[in-house]
Amino acid sequence: MKSSDRLPVFVTVFAAVCSVVYIVAVYKNYALFTYHPATGQFAAGVEKAGPDGPAMYWYGWIATSAITGAFAGLFACALPRGLAQRVWPGFSWAIPLTGIAVLLYILRNYFLH
Repeated sequence: MKSSDRLPVFVTVFAAVCSVVYIVAVYKNYALFTYHPATGQFAAGVEKAGPDGPAMYWYGWIATSAITGAFAGLFACALPRGLAQRVWPGFSWAIPLTGIAVLLYILRNYFLH
């Protein structure tokens, strides 16, 4: 498979896997790192807020999902041509749109109170 044939497979798998992993990371709080904006410090993994201010996990969730999506996309590119061509390109938009609905459900308490 030429590299030009692999790009659509990588992008489709990356978008789908990154979206699913992001939802899981938000729901289970699997952050690669934590950022403390009051002190400007980063900490590995999930760290609770300190007396100086809140902890931000969003950057860690994004990093977790992006790295996992990239590895999944590279793995999909390594699949034989017949398997790689079976990846439906619509997954690159269908799964993220479904993920938005799931995130709205998970975060519904923020919108209702």
